[in-house]
Formats: sequence, C-alpha cells, structure tokens
Amino acid sequence: MLGQLQDAGNTTTLAHYLRLLATAFLVSGPERFSAGHARSRGSTPKLVVWSNALVSAVNLQRFHAARHDSTWWGRLVENAVGAHLVNHLHSVSYEVSWWREGRHEVDFVVRSGRRVTAVEVKSGRQAARAGLEAFVTAHRGARTLLIGPGGMPLSEFLAADPAEVLS
Repeated sequence: MLGQLQDAGNTTTLAHYLRLLATAFLVSGPERFSAGHARSRGSTPKLVVWSNALVSAVNLQRFHAARHDSTWWGRLVENAVGAHLVNHLHSVSYEVSWWREGRHEVDFVVRSGRRVTAVEVKSGRQAARAGLEAFVTAHRGARTLLIGPGGMPLSEFLAADPAEVLS
C-alpha cells in the first residue's frame, strides 16, 4: 500500500488506521526488528490479522482448494502463528516484530526484556533454516523456534500459551 502512495499525509493516515485496527484487536502491524528501537520505528509493518476467520471470509476459495494452494496456505499458517503471538503476547513485556537482512528473513521476532527469540513458520515440506541461522549470527544469544515440519508441530504451538513456549 505504501509503495502506491506518494504523499506523506497518506502514509500518516494509513499508520493511524492501522493503530485504530490494532486497538479494535483486528489487525496489527509488527515493525521490523532492530537491536535498537530507533531503526524499527517507521519501517514497513508486516500485517497480522488477529483472526484467520476474517482472512478466510474474504477469500473465495473453499477449504480444500485453499489447502492445496501452497502459497495461500503458507500465508494462512504464518498469519495464524502471528495472530496467536499477538493475541497472547500483547502485554507490555513482549514485543513482536519481524526481521529481514538481504535475502534472509525471519517471520517473527519476539523480545521480552533481554530475551530474543526468532520464530520461523513452515507450512509445507521441511525447508532450509537459512533465515534463522543468519538471525542468530547477526544477534548473538538469540534463540530460535521453528514451527511446522522439522520443528514444533503447528497444532501443538496453537494449543499452547506462547509465553510458556518462549520461556
């Protein structure tokens, strides 16, 4: 959206709308992770819809078709994990963000005090961990959590309290 808007007022309006949606517990916009908070502010947020029911309601695909569309299913699973994080970790002691450095990306980064955990979500076959490895290299002492094939099963993560999983 921001790429299509040229005027500064438009981006301010979008940021305001995003804050309103977040206060209504509908959509959050986690910022890009940075060891220092200054760089993350003003970054392009990663939108997380707090309920996959809202995402699915506007999609015309039936469940079977969505399940077999690997790109769409991957987005749904990633959003479900993000929604679970923001739904349960919305207290002041947790900060949910995302990270990208060059071609390496981590879906979510959860910071609680000095503890930092990189969370990668996989919905299909077991995939490479290059993003997690790059994050740990860039942020010594960070922990990792892989959700999906090769890591914690998605159903187990969604049934758990994220604060307990991350502690």
